[in-house]
Amino acid sequence: MNRIEKRFKELKAENKKAFIPYVMAGDPSPKETKKIVLVLEECGADIVELGVPFTDPLADGPTIQRAAERAIKKRVTLKRVISLVRDLRRRTEIPLILMTYYNPVFKYGDERFIGDAKEAGVDGVIIPDLPPDEAGEFIKFARKKDIATIFLLAPTSTDERIKKVAVSSRGFIYYVSMTGITGSRLLIDNSTGRSIRNIRRITDKPIAVGFGVSNPDEAKAVAKISEGVIVGSAIVKKVKGGSGKKLREFLLKLRTAIK
Repeated sequence: MNRIEKRFKELKAENKKAFIPYVMAGDPSPKETKKIVLVLEECGADIVELGVPFTDPLADGPTIQRAAERAIKKRVTLKRVISLVRDLRRRTEIPLILMTYYNPVFKYGDERFIGDAKEAGVDGVIIPDLPPDEAGEFIKFARKKDIATIFLLAPTSTDERIKKVAVSSRGFIYYVSMTGITGSRLLIDNSTGRSIRNIRRITDKPIAVGFGVSNPDEAKAVAKISEGVIVGSAIVKKVKGGSGKKLREFLLKLRTAIK
């Protein structure tokens, strides 16, 4: 049981939901990212997603795209993000997930990437453009090192796709709340609840919902129908704003809503 699975087990026992914030590694700088992760933990984050900057982030909206561009200008690479995690592990045991695209991983080499990520203290990986159908070797390497492979489901996912993702995922299943990009407007309606209930009919793995959660009210609504709430673009905007006080206030409001 790695840190992600352990955290979900603890939360379930306490009848609580996971608060999973996302930040772009290297924005505004690698040094500041390390400080921000510690602030996230202080403000009640259960798991942290670290975005790996990439030049063609197909699933990301303009807010995260611009954050990636800023990080790339700081020469932040996948290798540097792994090093950043290694530094963080001297300060915190919070579960850490890398959200990346497959191109940097492919160039790094699947087995080498998994080995280096494990050694640094990474707990899980999300790769939106690597579906489970094409991830056999990657999953095999990740299983050997006890790194969670987290795959995505969407409102359009068929039962066959749900079964495949359920078998391939470890840690939790990432439910994309809409067929769009990160930062889009969230709409929680009866169909969202039905979709999640359908996934639960097939698997008992935790489900965390992301894409579009931008305020405490939305976070509260999502927490009622899932085991975890992922907030990305809204937090990245606060980081860009540069006010540590406003970031902390926002995080604490999200944490309260998700409880």
